Amino acid sequence: MKTFLLLLLPLWLAASEISVQVLGSGGPESTQRASASYLIVQDGKARVLIDFGGGAFLRFGQAKAQIEDLELILLTHLHIDHVASLPALMKAGYFSDRTQDLKILGPAENDYFPGLDEYLRLQFSEKGAYRYMSDILSKQSDSFSLIPYEIGAEKVFDFKRFKVTAVPVHHGIVPALAYRVEIDNRVIIFSGDTTAEGKALESLAIDADILIAHHAIPQEASCAAKRLHMTPQRIAEVASAAKPKILLLSHRMKRTYGHEAQSEQIIGKLYKGKITWAEDLMKIILP
Repeated sequence: MKTFLLLLLPLWLAASEISVQVLGSGGPESTQRASASYLIVQDGKARVLIDFGGGAFLRFGQAKAQIEDLELILLTHLHIDHVASLPALMKAGYFSDRTQDLKILGPAENDYFPGLDEYLRLQFSEKGAYRYMSDILSKQSDSFSLIPYEIGAEKVFDFKRFKVTAVPVHHGIVPALAYRVEIDNRVIIFSGDTTAEGKALESLAIDADILIAHHAIPQEASCAAKRLHMTPQRIAEVASAAKPKILLLSHRMKRTYGHEAQSEQIIGKLYKGKITWAEDLMKIILP
């Protein structure tokens, strides 16, 4: 027995501390919450940034995250409340010590929205809004270069520290993605904004350590809102099928305030795991 424990000791010592930190738990409204944004933190270093809406740039600093540590940015979709702070972060990178390229994943275009490539060109190309930073899209950058990966169908990426699966999900007319991030034997799911039509999100989230689901509408929301977001009942169905250890409810909007108990009751009828409500700067350490 002693020999067996000694053999396992190096594995225990090598295990990383993995946590999810909420930068923004809100939506597009002006409230005391920043808009949607999250970090995956490994041993105290912010490795993956997911979305970066209004107010998230301030929260990034308050979280003591460093752009030098980031290895990847994941954008679920290009609504303003999910990407508005991205130019500020890119500009801050100029004043950092970062020189390594930064990978960024995002959705492909459709008839209503640009894809990731066009979105970045509209921001940073030689004819973009922030054309004075056009070098960030080139290999001759004065700081670092953005390397975009535009995703139009389910795709799996094997990066150095982690594996990322991106799956298109329904969010009205908006091209949108959900992500599964596997890092050091932990599985983290970001639903993004979606109605979760079909079974794609359930399949993506099977046996996750944590599912970050967006609770943007109450159960009795209007039909228009239900064409964009999951109801609590739909969140319950996804969580019941996927069985994540932790369900984190985020993207909290004014129309959901005061409905938390009702939503917990609806979700709890199907999902028997831990339900947590997101708050800005909350950090959840994964077991």
